[in-house]
Amino acid sequence: MLSSILANETATTVTIEEFVICMAASILLGAALAWIHAYKNRTTHSFLLALMLLPVIVQTVIMMVNGNLGTGVAVMGAFSLVRFRSEPGTSREISSIFLAMAVGLATGMGYLGVAVLLLLVAGCITLAAVEFFAKTACPAQKELKITIPENLDYQGVFDDLFGKYTKHAELIRVRTVNMGSLYELQYQVDLRDERSEKEFLDQIRCRNGNLGLVCGRIPTGKGREEWI
Repeated sequence: MLSSILANETATTVTIEEFVICMAASILLGAALAWIHAYKNRTTHSFLLALMLLPVIVQTVIMMVNGNLGTGVAVMGAFSLVRFRSEPGTSREISSIFLAMAVGLATGMGYLGVAVLLLLVAGCITLAAVEFFAKTACPAQKELKITIPENLDYQGVFDDLFGKYTKHAELIRVRTVNMGSLYELQYQVDLRDERSEKEFLDQIRCRNGNLGLVCGRIPTGKGREEWI
C-alpha cells in the first residue's frame, strides 16, 4: 500500500497511465487540503486555489526532473526565487503550503498511499486543533482606536473603563492625526461581555469629547482580496 506505483521510480521515463493516476491523486488530495485549510479559517479564494494546484505542480516537476541532475538544479534555483515575490503568511498558511508540497512530492514519486496517509494524519490533527482552540480562544478580542484632543493626557485616562468592561487592555500604538491637533490611541482589548460593547463605547465617547472611535475585528494583515 505504501510502495510506489511507478514501475521504476529512478527511471527517466514515465508512462501516460502512471502520470494520469498520479495527477488525479494530486488534484483530489489538493482539493481535500484546501477544504481542511478553509475549515473555520478566514482565507481567500486565490490561496485555496494555490493549495489545490500546488500538489499537482510539484508532482509534475518531480516526475520531469527524476534522474536528471542538471534539470533538478535549475528547478531548485527557480523555486528559490519564488519566496521573494510572496507575502508573509500566517503559521497555518505556511504549514498548509509545506503540506501541499510534501503531498506533491509523494505523488510525484508514485507513493500515493504515503500521500493519502500524510494528508489524513495532518488533516485530523489540524481539525482537532481548530476545534480545541476554538473553545479556548477569546471571541471578544477587538481592536479599539480612540481619538482624543491633544490636551488630554492619555496615560490612565481610560483605565477605570477598561477595568470595568474588559478582561485585558493593551495600548499598542499612539500617533498624531489632523496635523498634530489630535491623538489616535490603538488598543487591543478583550471584552468581558460583547453585549456591553455599546455601553462601553458610549462611556469612551463621553471621555474623549465624542471624537472618532473605531472598534472592530483585529486585522490579519491581508491584502484586498475576497475573503470567505
